[in-house]
Amino acid sequence: MRSCYGDSVNHPQSVYQMNTGSILMGRPSLGSWVSYGLGSENQDMAAFVVLPDPEGGLKGGPPAWGSGYLPASYQGTTMRPGANPILNLKPPSQVSGSQQESTLKLIHDLNTEHLENRDFDDSLAARVRSYELAYRMQTAAPDIVDVSRESKATLKMYGIGEKPTDEFGTRCLLARRMIERGVRFVQLYSGGTLGWDAHKNVKENHTDLCGRTDKPVAGLIKDLKLRGLLDDTLVVWGGEFGRMPMGEKGTGRDHNPWGYSMAFAGGGVRGGIRGGMTYGSTDAVGLRAETDRVHVHDVHATILHLLGLDHERLTYFHNGREERLTNVAGNVVKGILS
Repeated sequence: MRSCYGDSVNHPQSVYQMNTGSILMGRPSLGSWVSYGLGSENQDMAAFVVLPDPEGGLKGGPPAWGSGYLPASYQGTTMRPGANPILNLKPPSQVSGSQQESTLKLIHDLNTEHLENRDFDDSLAARVRSYELAYRMQTAAPDIVDVSRESKATLKMYGIGEKPTDEFGTRCLLARRMIERGVRFVQLYSGGTLGWDAHKNVKENHTDLCGRTDKPVAGLIKDLKLRGLLDDTLVVWGGEFGRMPMGEKGTGRDHNPWGYSMAFAGGGVRGGIRGGMTYGSTDAVGLRAETDRVHVHDVHATILHLLGLDHERLTYFHNGREERLTNVAGNVVKGILS
């Protein structure tokens, strides 16, 4: 899609809009809506998992994968590679399995009594479910992040073991392992502290970050296809906005929310024997979306459609109205469908 556009020129607001449909903080993220609408295929893992860049740097922070007014059990669960994928998940070494089970049973009984006295308040119920899920994840999560049994060919495909691509390649491989095990929605962030924010030197910035991510993303798509997972896995690659066509500070580029690109693969979009395609275009200088314009609401409506959800019917009653990801807008971009 070469004709996407949003409503804010600033990072945090645009990050929130791309993730939650609104430039304001506090609304449910796309991943939360998907896990709310589709549930989980793996009862031992969270339905929505986030793999942040270890260097940090996301403008706006964790509200980008928050559950907003949806129950807390639908928020994104952050995971990291290594022996401790989720902070505070592993019990202390001095606590035996039977001790932990007894403790959790007591907590469950107390929580159940607490809920009964409060008309089964939804936020409390979500917290109880999150405790139970955390216990089950103690076994499932470490296995998912253990890539030691992957073949050398697979590791090479993702660029793992190579200096520029090792870190992001590992996260792309973890994404495939989670999809394979029934995690419904996986989100990866790229960029670190400064990210793709090339105000000073766009060539140096983008060359570096493309060098870190290009091979792993290609490897992920190829691996999904080889394993027969791409047909029902939608891969979306994009940011909160693009860059201006005119220079800034000599060799840099400023923010451009009025005309930018996103890429889609698998999951019902055009491809296969029909070949890839481009959709829409900007004006002659690449500043503003002009032909077949696609607002962020349209992007979200299309993603939900490809996942089998109607964005107008996927709602949640909050503050007296039926809320939805796309508010009162959004159209499915039918031109990219297979």
